Amino acid sequence: MRQDSHGPIGVFDSGIGGLTVLKALMARLPHERTLYLGDTARVPYGTKSGEVVTRYSLKNAEFLLERGIKLLVVACNTASAAALPALQAALPVPVLGVIEPGARTALQRTRGGGVGVIGTPGTVRSGAYQRALEAGNPKVAVKATACPLFVPLAEEGWTTGDVPLLVAREYLTGFARDGVDTLVLGCTHYPLLKGVIAEVVGPHVSLVDSAEATAEAVAELLGEKGLLAPASVGAPEHAFFVTDVPERFVEVGARFLGRPIPSAEQVDLRF
Repeated sequence: MRQDSHGPIGVFDSGIGGLTVLKALMARLPHERTLYLGDTARVPYGTKSGEVVTRYSLKNAEFLLERGIKLLVVACNTASAAALPALQAALPVPVLGVIEPGARTALQRTRGGGVGVIGTPGTVRSGAYQRALEAGNPKVAVKATACPLFVPLAEEGWTTGDVPLLVAREYLTGFARDGVDTLVLGCTHYPLLKGVIAEVVGPHVSLVDSAEATAEAVAELLGEKGLLAPASVGAPEHAFFVTDVPERFVEVGARFLGRPIPSAEQVDLRF
């Protein structure tokens, strides 16, 4: 398959959270067109088996590939952990997940203390970040904690104030005690809570946003392959697709993307 620098970047997630990855991509690569697919009919992926997540991921990728993408970003942490090898083997375009870029950035930033990882129970249970960190540095001390209440807080817009601060303290106070100096935000919802997370862990802990790390990895890969889009006169197009009714996606997704989502097309992938 011949890749074209004018082709869009494809991004898929199980729902809304991957829009923080798209936001980072749009900021880092302002000339790139994008196609975003949120599998809102089957969210969440974290409660499903690896086999099912892989099947969903391959179907998502097929949908985007048919629309001429030049690179695929798997914005879902669960799908990155479960399906990345299958996607990389099946697709004729480069495929990047969110886990390895986040782990690599954390290893670059740590000052010799431990590296913390926070994510959904499914992501933490999978051990994907822990393996990626230990593969990069077998001596690194890793502490991983699930923070399940962060997801509904982000989706409801409760990202500042006493409630998220109390929840963050409950989850994160132990990181300072354990000598963690770098903390990976291992869920695409968590950047919306970056302020309260930083307040709890303190200024000595560097926060790694996997979305930003992934956007940087995409920029590097496109540059290496000569696939960066040329600068255009007008703004690039960004299209949104969902597998369930789009109203909530459009409303809530605007907070994650940091800008209005004009519309999203509902599609039936017929799994």
